[in-house]
Amino acid sequence: MNKISGMGVALITPFKSDKSIDFDGLSRVIEYVIEGGADFLVALGTTAENPTLNAQEKKDIVRFVAEKNSKKLPLVVGVGGNNTEDVVKNLATLCDEADAVLSVVPYYNKPSQKGLQEHFTAIADASPKPVVLYNVPGRTGVNMTADTCLKLAEHKNIIAIKEASGNLNQLGYILRSKPADFSVLSGDDGLTLMQIAMGIDGVVSVVGNAFPKEFGELVHLAMEGNFTGARLIHLQMIEIIDLLFAEGNPTGVKTALAIKGLIKNELRLPLVSGSEVLCEKLKKQIPS
Repeated sequence: MNKISGMGVALITPFKSDKSIDFDGLSRVIEYVIEGGADFLVALGTTAENPTLNAQEKKDIVRFVAEKNSKKLPLVVGVGGNNTEDVVKNLATLCDEADAVLSVVPYYNKPSQKGLQEHFTAIADASPKPVVLYNVPGRTGVNMTADTCLKLAEHKNIIAIKEASGNLNQLGYILRSKPADFSVLSGDDGLTLMQIAMGIDGVVSVVGNAFPKEFGELVHLAMEGNFTGARLIHLQMIEIIDLLFAEGNPTGVKTALAIKGLIKNELRLPLVSGSEVLCEKLKKQIPS
């Protein structure tokens, strides 16, 4: 896998009322996003409530998504953490079905830029599949700078970054100096249109779980240079995007998917289901 582009969907993990994994619900979501025009799938990302899944559940989810996808779309699997040695060990158990690995900046222990570079170099050296970096300082407490990203982009097994700092200047520095075959993906649904105009290759979307057709059309029109059409969809979806993140992720998108009848509105603690206020607001945005 040399290039990742278009609309990727960071798949949610549906749960039953007893908080066990709802594989029937996951099947419906996978079918829905593939039929809606997704270009690639991402399993075990933050949106999947990855921190609340045990090792066996993670293996089961990856296997299920891979079987359901049947190689229709590229599959990226989240394998990250703040213990480099453990991440390297987990690569062996979660990579078999993946086309690429998404690995997040280590959280909580707040490494330096040198530490980030060595962490991701160790992962890339060990990974049997290409690596996608994931920078999301709002969750990790550390921002991977453009300079560090560009150094890592020279590694032959690091093929992309999911950039979710929200800093357009930082994004610009990466786009200006990156290798030609290095993909830059948005991690911010609300900024995707503007970032495509800057030259990114696609997005790893939360919104795409619930609105794959609409958001996919926005992404594809923009990437084709039809910014008039893309802008129209963007403006129509502003309120929906805001609502999906108003009470955190994946709380909002699970609420929307439950309204659409695809899953139960269940999350694992410490996350909780969306409020009645959020539910009522989303119902107004979702055709019955």
